[in-house]
Amino acid sequence: MIIQDVIDHLETLAPLAYAEDFDNVGLLVGDKRAKLTGVLVTLDTLETVVDEAIENNCNLIVSFHPIIFKGLKKITGKTYVERVVLKAIKHDIAIYTMHTALDNAFHGVNDMICNQLKLSNKQVLIPQPQTIKKLTTYVPKNEAEQLREALFNAGAGTIGNYNNCSFNVEGYGTFNANKNANPTIGERGVTYTEFETKITVTFPKHLESQILKTLFDTHSYEEVAFEVVSIENKNQHIGIGMVGELQESMDEKNFLTYVKDKMNTECIRHSAFLNKNIKKVAVLGGSGSFAIDAAKAAGADAFITADLKYHDFFTAENSILLTDIGHYESEQFTKNGLVAHLTKKITNFAIILSKTNTNPVKYF
Repeated sequence: MIIQDVIDHLETLAPLAYAEDFDNVGLLVGDKRAKLTGVLVTLDTLETVVDEAIENNCNLIVSFHPIIFKGLKKITGKTYVERVVLKAIKHDIAIYTMHTALDNAFHGVNDMICNQLKLSNKQVLIPQPQTIKKLTTYVPKNEAEQLREALFNAGAGTIGNYNNCSFNVEGYGTFNANKNANPTIGERGVTYTEFETKITVTFPKHLESQILKTLFDTHSYEEVAFEVVSIENKNQHIGIGMVGELQESMDEKNFLTYVKDKMNTECIRHSAFLNKNIKKVAVLGGSGSFAIDAAKAAGADAFITADLKYHDFFTAENSILLTDIGHYESEQFTKNGLVAHLTKKITNFAIILSKTNTNPVKYF
């Protein structure tokens, strides 16, 4: 295997197309064509993590957070970021990061939190806009079924829990091939009429190049008439945060005790108790103050996130229990989920869970 093979498995789970614009994701250091010796999975890439990769003969580090976030003008070893990059390059170790691509994946960070808390009936809290595209094309009627099947196999035509979705209208198409054309139907210089099927399908935006390649490879026309547009429909499977339900409702104190245990956190900062039971829970790994209103709108009894500021707690406004469990604590099980995913996909290489605790926050 080569490093790109591992990347392909990771991007099936969390396509980079869904990372936020401000983010820096993907292969940050290394050669994707290098032969793979082993994979080390971590939350953060620190010098000690690179040392751990060296000790375990792993030449690929899969990290949730990007070690390079802003541009580097110099690499002299002055900062911990520069030292990590230098050491990784010196030892031919590649670094791949997922960050907000995994935040927005349906089976990503927030799904992993839900699984840790054993939440059911999970739904995306804030769907990412403009992640669904629509293809419209025109094909001779006798070729329509073949083209539809090819597009379905390429990933088009999925709407929620339904596959092979399309809309088809029959009509007449006309065209006149000029002297430079090489028509597969009709003759140059003659206006031709063909009985065609108009096919419309939707697809997730990260598959656009694959869908269009399938269209051109399957369609018989020299020039394929088609349109691709982005639509505003909410994507049920792409977006940040999640909301789900506890197996049984519990009072607020028991809920906090439950969260401390399941999320392995030493302390929880929270808003005032509302003296009501908790059943529906919203979660968002990392800094999630921007999603408080969304958690309220979803009807959540509690919202689990991190990095809430003093004034954020006022926004609970006696309608929701806000809980800040810590940034590292909210994302710590991400690396376990990635190891589980890669272990299922790759059976002939060691997928190692980093033993390094990279949490920079200490408690006294």
